Amino acid sequence: MNIANLAPLAVVLPFLGAALAFLLIRHSRSQRAVSITTLCVTLLIEIFLLIDTSGKGTTAVFIGNWAAPFGITMVVDQFSALMLVVSSAVSLAVLIYATGQGMTDGDEDGPISIFHPTYLILVAGVSNAFLAGDLFNLYVGFEILLTASYVLMTLGGTTPRIRAGVTYVVVSVVSSMLFLISIGMIYAATGTINMADLALKLADIDHGTQMILHLMLLVAFGIKAAIFPLSFWLPDSYPTAPAPVTAVFAGLLTKVGVYAMVRTETLLFPGDRINTLLMVVAMLTMIVGILGALAQSDIKRMLSFTLVSHIGYMVFGLAVSTVIGLGAAVYYVAHHIIVQTSLFLVTGLIERRGGTANMDRLGGLAKISPLLALLFFVPGMNLAGIPPFSGFLGKLGLLQAGVELGTPLAYVLVGAGVLTSLLTLLVIARVWNRAFWRQPEDATHPDPILMATSADGSAVRTSRRVSGHSTGKFAGRTAVNLLPRSMVGATAGLVMLGVSLTLMGGPLFALSDQAAQQMLERTPYIDAVLGEGATEAAGATP
Repeated sequence: MNIANLAPLAVVLPFLGAALAFLLIRHSRSQRAVSITTLCVTLLIEIFLLIDTSGKGTTAVFIGNWAAPFGITMVVDQFSALMLVVSSAVSLAVLIYATGQGMTDGDEDGPISIFHPTYLILVAGVSNAFLAGDLFNLYVGFEILLTASYVLMTLGGTTPRIRAGVTYVVVSVVSSMLFLISIGMIYAATGTINMADLALKLADIDHGTQMILHLMLLVAFGIKAAIFPLSFWLPDSYPTAPAPVTAVFAGLLTKVGVYAMVRTETLLFPGDRINTLLMVVAMLTMIVGILGALAQSDIKRMLSFTLVSHIGYMVFGLAVSTVIGLGAAVYYVAHHIIVQTSLFLVTGLIERRGGTANMDRLGGLAKISPLLALLFFVPGMNLAGIPPFSGFLGKLGLLQAGVELGTPLAYVLVGAGVLTSLLTLLVIARVWNRAFWRQPEDATHPDPILMATSADGSAVRTSRRVSGHSTGKFAGRTAVNLLPRSMVGATAGLVMLGVSLTLMGGPLFALSDQAAQQMLERTPYIDAVLGEGATEAAGATP
């Protein structure tokens, strides 16, 4: 049996799970079981796909047995398989976290009938984008995940969420329209939208036309990836959503844009024609993003700016356009999906335990909840790139690639990468010192929950509602306010997954380098879709 033939199940299973979950509107336990089981089975299949591609290389699956370039093609290579595994693992952790939060809060923040089907549709859209072998199917994947994200972002219907949702929808629609126009122009110029076929035919059209099409796709994907100066929408949109939604958005949605950039830059527009532009964009994305993070007092907004900043590292590796640089970027994408999602989940726990995510009102969390402090500290240091965590390994690979390139701009980019890492450490240290280390009474506007809890070290239950949790008057020391085990367990599991990237750094870097080698060669992808020898028959240069 050819394992690659199971690839469509990565899209089909979440859709079927969403349909079944919707039918179980009035049976919340069954609905939760269906959602979690669906993602577990999907993740297992994707792990088999990753193992299979490591041995067999790139494989194409033709839907309905319609051969390329006429039918719908799904392509599984090491990069797409790795993204499938990482995205589903993160999605499963966030789903367990959200389920625990929903059961504890009575599902007031995210109605069961809406959340689970929509969440599975989001996962299906992400998987479809990673597997798409033609531009229109990639567009469909984007639209599926964006449509689901519109619903998830506005759960609860509060004014801030609706306002942020409107901004998000407008920006997404503009990006999607630009992408669709680009697809139409590419089809008019080449007569195809299959990416393997385009890799051969784009070389035959006028260089000026090529550049126009190239830049249009880059801008469309740049908006989705939130690179500077197209990232203005993200810090105002993501923090308003419920914690699980913010976490999965931060971990996955921008990375789908990065994936599309990497795929089109290596397959459709190889060479270094815009590498200088990408280096400048990478540098500005890193610096502007991290400076924005330094100015924030709300942890969720701070993390949103660090999210933008660290997208610059991924563009850095793409701009260097060598096996070392692109391999480090592939590794860093996987690292960042896990670590950034972990930090947003931890922030949800901080907000739940301390009553707020504003650093001016927090203090003493390390004493009140040592486990919560540990869950923040590990991914925080990982994000900052402190040895021996995976963030350090990924950044070291990127810096090595920049030094080996040896151009003046590459050295400037290396300096910007080092500076961004140091400033990220400063940002994480500010959160640690304010929220975890100092005494609650030292806060500018101390929260009454933390003040009462720190008085004798005992925990406090409150019935008030903050950022989606129950509100009311402070009730005093009546009971222990424990964080739900499922929420803590899901977060701890994701933190450990981030640590495992360090423990398995050697094999993962080897896999990333091999994926980069395949993408830069292009021949494995083209021949898998169009048949052995297609590249040579067309007289194309890999």
